[in-house]
Amino acid sequence: MAMSPRQQTLYWGIAAVVFFVLLYLLGNVIMPFLLGGAIAYILDPVADRLERLGLSRAISVAIISLVALVLFVVIILLVIPTLINQLTDLIATAPELFNKLQGWLTARFPDLLEEGSSIRTQLSSIGEMIQSRGGEVLNTVLSSAMGLVNVIVLLVVVPVVAVYLLLDWDNMTARVDALLPRDHVNTIRDLARQIDRTLASFIRGQGLVCLILGVYYAVALALVGLNFGLVVGAVAGALTFIPYVGAIVGGGLAIGLALFQFWGDWAWIIAVWAIFQSGQFVEGNILTPKLVGNSVGLHPVWLLFALSVFGSLFGFVGLLVAVPVAAVIGVVMRFALDRYRASDLYRGATDR
Repeated sequence: MAMSPRQQTLYWGIAAVVFFVLLYLLGNVIMPFLLGGAIAYILDPVADRLERLGLSRAISVAIISLVALVLFVVIILLVIPTLINQLTDLIATAPELFNKLQGWLTARFPDLLEEGSSIRTQLSSIGEMIQSRGGEVLNTVLSSAMGLVNVIVLLVVVPVVAVYLLLDWDNMTARVDALLPRDHVNTIRDLARQIDRTLASFIRGQGLVCLILGVYYAVALALVGLNFGLVVGAVAGALTFIPYVGAIVGGGLAIGLALFQFWGDWAWIIAVWAIFQSGQFVEGNILTPKLVGNSVGLHPVWLLFALSVFGSLFGFVGLLVAVPVAAVIGVVMRFALDRYRASDLYRGATDR
């Protein structure tokens, strides 16, 4: 006998509670497995593509692992140290930048920055605060990251988990499918396809867009000679998943730095502006339509809310599961709304 909707809601609710309790209690323990699973999920389409070219699953995974290892070594040896050095230098030069801004404003708006005015006092204190607190925040972030993702987890456990899951991904999904309740198997499969489409569009598509734009901004700003270009490119690329925010924050930071560095040489300032303008054009007209499409279904505000809530409740592990859980909730809510619109409660007696 099929279960009633009330019983189904009860069981699914209990399953959700158990999931969140385990996530809270076993957060740091399951983190390498979540990371490995996320990596395997992202790389599964690449392995499938190699299989369609005639390679076996094992050889496909071996090729992917080799390429990932080379990229990882390059990032660790070249990119990360340079990024940290530039960020440290930017924090150290913050007082000088704000002093130059104060001098520029004083020369052009003398009444605005009179001696002892609140604006002048704030500008003087902002740079000193960034210098004093910026290094402290950077050290805290780095030490916390190393506390969460220690060397053993980073170099051994996560890659091993990712490789094993990637090798057995198709078999695992088939086994999960075989355990689905038969009365609702088609509905669950349809919801799973929608969740997968949402996650694939956001994590793979939007992640690739962020990576491409971050690299483009960093390289282009370095070519025009802007100081701290790698930091600006990393910030702009990381924030690209929020529409317009990456370009506004990164562009504002880059143009502000360019004004101090290239003041009077307007060609270079315009070049910095053109870099972000062209990046926005390429993102809106080429990258996002091709790589992400219109099926993401994750509103930026909802995504930020999920990241904030899960990060606050479950720490770094919460940030890892925030996007998948947000996608699941979004798909389930759309499904529930469709069912509600088809019900007598919504349609009333007149449409029967």
